[in-house]
Amino acid sequence: MKRKRILRYISLFFILHSSFFISSCGVYSFNSAKLDPNIKTVQVSTFTLSAAGGQANLPLQLTERLKEYYQRYTNLKVVPNNGDLVLDGTITGYELTAVAPTANDQAGQNRLTMTVQVRFSNNKDDTKNFDQAFSFYQDFPQNQTLTQNEARLVPRLLDQLVLDIFNKTAADW
Repeated sequence: MKRKRILRYISLFFILHSSFFISSCGVYSFNSAKLDPNIKTVQVSTFTLSAAGGQANLPLQLTERLKEYYQRYTNLKVVPNNGDLVLDGTITGYELTAVAPTANDQAGQNRLTMTVQVRFSNNKDDTKNFDQAFSFYQDFPQNQTLTQNEARLVPRLLDQLVLDIFNKTAADW
């Protein structure tokens, strides 16, 4: 699990740094995938929350982070409707679980997992459309509460989910 997390951070590092080398000609190339130069706009509809937990503004945070990411790392214009690319979805999971059992049958760590169901439509190429769940987690010590860690963990979860969603939609990874 640590290796997978390290690989995600390395991917994030390269994407963030490679964005400076993307040309403004309208074709984006990420690991040999290309975003059609005819695609000019992206619509990110406000996500909803169907999970039992989580902060009330979680859907808005996710929606705004997605919009900002597209604005920062592409030349696409974010529009309120009729986008060439359309993203919408639901936060379906916000779960706290005990992990890493100790010799005393107690959890050594707690895990906060967030799951987002994303519906993506590419109005220029229907073969790119998908409806997929994205999930990510962060662990924290068993002797600490979620309240003590939520302000630190939620931004990390959102950042990773945004990166995964962006990679699937724009980078086609």
